[in-house]
Amino acid sequence: MMDTGTLSLFVLAVLALFASPGPNMAFVLSHGLAHGVRGGFAAAIGISAADLVHTLCAATGVTALVAAWPPSFDVLRYAGALYLLWLALQALRPAGARRDAEAVPAGFARIVRMALLNNLVNPKALLFFMVFLPQFVNPGQGHVTLQLLVLGALLSAMALAFNTVLGAFSGRIGRRLQVRPGAAKFQRGLLAFVMAGLALRLLFLDRPSKGI
Repeated sequence: MMDTGTLSLFVLAVLALFASPGPNMAFVLSHGLAHGVRGGFAAAIGISAADLVHTLCAATGVTALVAAWPPSFDVLRYAGALYLLWLALQALRPAGARRDAEAVPAGFARIVRMALLNNLVNPKALLFFMVFLPQFVNPGQGHVTLQLLVLGALLSAMALAFNTVLGAFSGRIGRRLQVRPGAAKFQRGLLAFVMAGLALRLLFLDRPSKGI
């Protein structure tokens, strides 16, 4: 369906994107440091799941419909910023103050959900899939929607592999930090700092000149 040259170019482009620091990398690293290898892996799963959702939305035209509504950019970024600030406040709470007793390590499923929602409410991620994937689609090589789905699935799989390695690396560092006095407080503070920083990043995003 798709020629090898196009797929190779797509893989190289995705690897270049992964090598550039961004919110997903910060999310995985911070949760690996705070919650260990399992925390980093959970974040990787949530991000990859969100990539699949973005792919489906882009392939079925949902993303284009959302982008056609002018206020959507602000709605998404404000919702995302509020959610990240809430996560920052939750991270600052000591273990004994958590009603659900989730501390370090936090619940696996909870981190997956946090990573998933953090990615889904990011308007830049929405735009990325709408703009990036179609560049590697050739209508003459088959069904366009199917090509988009294949490319999105490949990107999601690559993201899972990359972020799993990243999470394992930061998780091992976090495990070493846990043996030191005050490590739990430091890890909570670092996680809160990263979440608050990502929230501010969303608030100050420049609105695209066209579309969303």
